[in-house]
Amino acid sequence: MRDHFTDFQEKGVAILGVSFDTPADNAAFARTEHFPFRLLSDTNRELAAAVGAADSSAQALPRRISYLVGPDGKVLRAYAEVKPTTHAQEVLRDLPAR
Repeated sequence: MRDHFTDFQEKGVAILGVSFDTPADNAAFARTEHFPFRLLSDTNRELAAAVGAADSSAQALPRRISYLVGPDGKVLRAYAEVKPTTHAQEVLRDLPAR
């Protein structure tokens, strides 16, 4: 997503990442990896459990999943398996025409 961030910006798409890490750890990771989008913290794992990235709040690591959400807040597509090397291109292809 990072490497295609400009493509998403040109299409008016906002990107949010979520991890189990603390806000401070996420901020450090974003700086180190030059992430131009926000990384949110789900340290209690409630969001992950709610959206299918974790089976419970005891799960050590989340699954990589993704959702494409339209401007109206409705989920346009759910990605149950995300491959970091190809996911950005997949989402860009799935964006509805403007």
